[in-house]
Amino acid sequence: MSQQRILVWYRNDLRVHDHEPLFRAYQTQGQVIPFYCFDVRQFGKTEFGFPKTGKFRAKFLVESVANLQKNLEAKGSNLIIRCGKPEKIIPDLANALHITDVFFHSEVTAEETGVEQALSSNLNSLGVNATSFWGGTLHLLEDLPITIPNLPDVFTQYRKRVEKYSHIRPSFPTPDCLPSLPQEIAIGEIPSLETLKVPTPYPDERGAMIFRGGETPGIERLSEYIWEEDCLKTYKQTRNGMLGANYSSKFSPWLAKGCLSPRYIYEQVQTYEQARVKNDSTYWLIFELMWRDYFRFVCLKYGNAVFYQTGLQGVNIPWKQDWEQFQRWQEGKTGYPLVDANMREIATTGFMSNRGRQNVASFLTKNLGIDWRMGAEWFESLLIDYDVCSNWGNWNYTAGVGNDAREFRYFNIPKQSKTYDPKGNYLRHWLPELRNIPGDLIHEPWKLSQDKQREYGVILGRDYPQPMVDFMKSIKANQSLMKGF
Repeated sequence: MSQQRILVWYRNDLRVHDHEPLFRAYQTQGQVIPFYCFDVRQFGKTEFGFPKTGKFRAKFLVESVANLQKNLEAKGSNLIIRCGKPEKIIPDLANALHITDVFFHSEVTAEETGVEQALSSNLNSLGVNATSFWGGTLHLLEDLPITIPNLPDVFTQYRKRVEKYSHIRPSFPTPDCLPSLPQEIAIGEIPSLETLKVPTPYPDERGAMIFRGGETPGIERLSEYIWEEDCLKTYKQTRNGMLGANYSSKFSPWLAKGCLSPRYIYEQVQTYEQARVKNDSTYWLIFELMWRDYFRFVCLKYGNAVFYQTGLQGVNIPWKQDWEQFQRWQEGKTGYPLVDANMREIATTGFMSNRGRQNVASFLTKNLGIDWRMGAEWFESLLIDYDVCSNWGNWNYTAGVGNDAREFRYFNIPKQSKTYDPKGNYLRHWLPELRNIPGDLIHEPWKLSQDKQREYGVILGRDYPQPMVDFMKSIKANQSLMKGF
């Protein structure tokens, strides 16, 4: 064994497969010390006062760390766990344990890079080497045929160049075994949700599926979706669904916490294409992983601009911060069934379909004219699959202040509702007060006469809200307001 003592700092990469810092540390034949810190700042409040890490993601995180610890134990090692600030705790550990190196995956946004810089500075003063590795994306940064300052502002231009001129590297091997930890190290305990001051979420039977955190459940979900249920072959046709477990892959929570590597998914898709079928659907899953990459590179290019009200484009739109209207949106009481059903789903489960996210974000920004950052922070708080780059990049895009910001663009909510939930099954699932409205009348209950409302047992304004705004009038008013900016 070499004299190196390497602390592998885990962050949003909670796995043992395709993990370069772990693999490189293992290659040195030195002492490998896996470490995770529950950063107390991640359990504070957002700028608008929402819990920064809500109950759904907190539970998923705790489960993911526990599963990582179990998987490291199976390799002969363990996971050191602490709560606090990594840039303070890691140097203390380095001092006490004679650490020579700290390996970790780098991040791209301000909070995370600030911690990295502070840590590197503190380690440097101790003579400890800090080495970061690029991970978490399908295509590695150094393999892009484009420099980050020249990253196209339109995804299609990025995708075409990357598909033509780049390649996807194979996954890093998973170590068969790891050295046991030194006796003097106190392992520490995984904090409970109560310790983290987060309420315990309880599963709701209406949820699409129960998301269990960790690498093992992530691999099980992938195997179930691709191989057992054979859903990949129709992914492109079903991905815009909203009801049920298998209309989409739902890999996103495990990707967000790094329990699944995008390259591992890519390799599984390649195997599926060779063993079963290669079609538009198998391509489209990789296409979606490329979108995820793109938002990460966008954040690298633009830095903090992704969090500013003016967005990536620096557009000064006079957004409102109307808390009364915002609360109706939060609670699913807008009077637009598609918006309300989706907002109740996310509040109840921490998950919402991609189609739903686009529609509710469009309604908040283009119908209500409310500051898009309030919506982005609400999603940050609730989403079990919150990914800083994808979330804020998508909200920039929907608000018209981000990439590919074309002429005023909005989603026609009633039309979307009829297109993507033609029988109203999703609406009835989440809006029981509307369940007796037959057929496609459920999409626009405000069109029902008072007699019909009584017949179907739903009186607008009593059992279900009247629309809080006229759809087209509100669109035109906000379009006119934003036109000069």
